[in-house]
Amino acid sequence: MSFFLASMSQRRRELLGQLGIPFQLINVDIDEQKRDKETPINYVERMAKEKAEFGIASLADQENAVVLAADTIVVQGDQVLGKPKDEQHAQAMLRSLSGRSHVVMTAFALKNQHKTRIQRVNTTVFFRNVLEAEVAWYWQTGEQHDKAGGYAIQGLGGVFVSSITGSYSSVVGLPLAELVTSLREFGIDFPSK
Repeated sequence: MSFFLASMSQRRRELLGQLGIPFQLINVDIDEQKRDKETPINYVERMAKEKAEFGIASLADQENAVVLAADTIVVQGDQVLGKPKDEQHAQAMLRSLSGRSHVVMTAFALKNQHKTRIQRVNTTVFFRNVLEAEVAWYWQTGEQHDKAGGYAIQGLGGVFVSSITGSYSSVVGLPLAELVTSLREFGIDFPSK
């Protein structure tokens, strides 16, 4: 059996690599636009599913393949905070997160030729009050340019996080505890043999 990660995310590669399960990469290029009136839950789960479907469809040998795909979003109220468009957008997001809580949703999909499994993990993240000087500093670090919600908990953005309720690895991009359980349903053992 061949195991594939349908993602070019460095964070997801590192997290999956921690499990010691051999995998190959698939570059997935799909339309990631949120649909009108689509709830954050439906959106993140649809993205994971569509990425997994694209991944398996791109393989020559689908019979012996399992594809993992995931998507992570930051939700404040009912608003999805995507990747910053520019400096002003990034700084506005950071200000809106300051002193408040938000939810990070990561959905992952496992797909083989016969079945698909989708699971979502929600983690509540609490930010301390962020100073204006820190807002300007963080943009200059370059870290928030391509991050959902405009911050990286595993990087310098971690200085803003006062606490979390839920899965740390899910906030980074892949909920490992839930993933290991789901992999067994697809015949992928942890620890690997």
